[in-house]
Amino acid sequence: MSGKTPGVNVTILSALSESNRMHIVELLRQGPLTVGEIADQLGLRQPQTSKHLKVLSDNGIVEVQAEANRRIYKLRPEPFQALDSWIKSFQSVMEERFDNLDEYLKELQKKEKS
Repeated sequence: MSGKTPGVNVTILSALSESNRMHIVELLRQGPLTVGEIADQLGLRQPQTSKHLKVLSDNGIVEVQAEANRRIYKLRPEPFQALDSWIKSFQSVMEERFDNLDEYLKELQKKEKS
């Protein structure tokens, strides 16, 4: 297995599956934050927070910008755009299945009336 689904890197899903990392992503939706700010808001120790941020960074989910002695993290849009496209790819399949089910139910109703 290549580790990829159409348009989505499986490691992105894996990185987001850990609850602390998901909480970090939720925090960063509001805007860029430093490691210390993230740690404080989540009640985590800074080394633990840094490890989670490294996983998110290694998977391209966040980017870091150094300003003096601070490291500021923000979300990258590309992984979320890929996830959105991947999820939307299921929409047409599901709509087609619902349409087929609707047609089948209509046929059953016609047979019952006959």
